[in-house]
Amino acid sequence: MKTTLLKASVVAATLVLAAGCASNGDLEKVREEAAAAQQTADEAKSAAAAAQATADEAKQLATDANTKIDRAFRKSMYK
Repeated sequence: MKTTLLKASVVAATLVLAAGCASNGDLEKVREEAAAAQQTADEAKSAAAAAQATADEAKQLATDANTKIDRAFRKSMYK
């Protein structure tokens, strides 16, 4: 009886340790995937910021062009 209980305890302890090692390996894999995802998100954020800057510049150029056209139209109306 004691021998069976001892063997069962050893087997259980071995399984717990093996599961712990697998969990550590899985945890490291998840950390690597999270780091890769964060890098991708950072790159996407940078690209979005660049696109926003380009859009802001285009908006300003369009506003400037509209102002210039409006001035030219008003000038032609006074002639």
